[in-house]
Amino acid sequence: MAQKPSIPKGTRDFSPIEMSKRNYIFDTIKSVFTLHGFRQIETPAMENLSTLMGKYGDEGDKLLFKILNSGDFLSNVSDEQLAERNSTKLMRSIAEKGLRYDLTVPFARFVVQHQNEIKFPFKRFQIQPVWRADRPQRGRYREFYQCDADVIGTDSLLNEVDLLQIIDEVFCRFGINIAIKLNNRKVLSGIAETIGEPDKIVDITVAIDKIDKIGIDNVNAELLDKGISQKAVDQLQPVLTLSGTNEDKLNSLATLLADSEVGMKGVEELRFVMSKTNEIGVQATIDLDPSLARGLNYYTGTIIEVKALDVEIGSITGGGRYDNLTGVFGLDNVSGVGISFGADRIYDVLNQLDLYPEATRATTKVLFVNFGEAEATASLKYIKELRAAGISSEIFPESSKMKKQMGYANDNGIPFVAIIGETELANGTIMFKDMTLGTQQPLTLDEVIEKLK
Repeated sequence: MAQKPSIPKGTRDFSPIEMSKRNYIFDTIKSVFTLHGFRQIETPAMENLSTLMGKYGDEGDKLLFKILNSGDFLSNVSDEQLAERNSTKLMRSIAEKGLRYDLTVPFARFVVQHQNEIKFPFKRFQIQPVWRADRPQRGRYREFYQCDADVIGTDSLLNEVDLLQIIDEVFCRFGINIAIKLNNRKVLSGIAETIGEPDKIVDITVAIDKIDKIGIDNVNAELLDKGISQKAVDQLQPVLTLSGTNEDKLNSLATLLADSEVGMKGVEELRFVMSKTNEIGVQATIDLDPSLARGLNYYTGTIIEVKALDVEIGSITGGGRYDNLTGVFGLDNVSGVGISFGADRIYDVLNQLDLYPEATRATTKVLFVNFGEAEATASLKYIKELRAAGISSEIFPESSKMKKQMGYANDNGIPFVAIIGETELANGTIMFKDMTLGTQQPLTLDEVIEKLK
């Protein structure tokens, strides 16, 4: 008995209707990126593991999909290495490449590799799939698309303001109500410094970034498990429980971090970005969240995360500033900032809220019924004219029973059917049927084009 076909967990097939919806997402985001002066690039699905490892923290490294070397990948592995059963050490010998985890690190590699061809500041966007060996769950997939926009080669905070406008414009076009959460890595560093645990910045940020998922009590327990003192955890509580307006939170942070130079720098940057964005005006809710860290080690300044307000789902967009990412590839002092739209989660949100425009459901506009060779030949000539006028049309490939051909039109949501029989051949007309209304009338080709356009 043949094995039932399946796909890996955390991946999905997409039907033609679903692809129409996804293309609506990609086209909308792409049009806004282009409107703001970003240009498109692409990078390979796989990168050298040396490019990817160490850029996402220990937790991120565990989620990288590794690709076994071609051929006999165990040929250079000793019996002692196999007996040791240390997968981390063994992986260095059997896998040199991995699937990209995000688009930002490959972009940094691209910039360094092509630095002599790029004019800075360089504004790029990229819409491609990424892969993470995560546990699949609602809204979380192992293969998913990201839609990234980054500016590199400038440390101006006006870029953050522009990216916030892009986020606002994209979700306004989608009709999704959102909240944009903001923080700054310098604020997080200042917090770690103020509570006397500057060397524990990674442990602190990884833990507090989970506050929305596991609650403050579990965050505190995790901090203690990481070796952070009870006194430091107690000092952290006022930061994790900040309330009031964004201005209130900024003022509270300024007081709490008054003795931290780096922390105060972060507060100043947040104040600039938020004030400029407010002056320009956005429809989205903007919320300062001092616990926001996003768990990625390469952020050095602004941190951005977007939540849908009307659907329970994880973040649908995120990003931030990374002042030193290209440095690990040999190009120092190049600052960058970027955002990434999670197309798959946006797809789920639009589905749940039924926000797709009618045009995304569009299919073939006109189906020509096939009555035989002479009728089919005439139909093909008409179809060529319709397509030249930008009207999607097709002919049923076989001279089947009328019921079968009309059923094909119904099953595929084709709104109009063109019927050419002996009478229409003789008169040079088309019997034009509206499948929604159930009405039909004889029309000339020009009249059909006019009606459909």
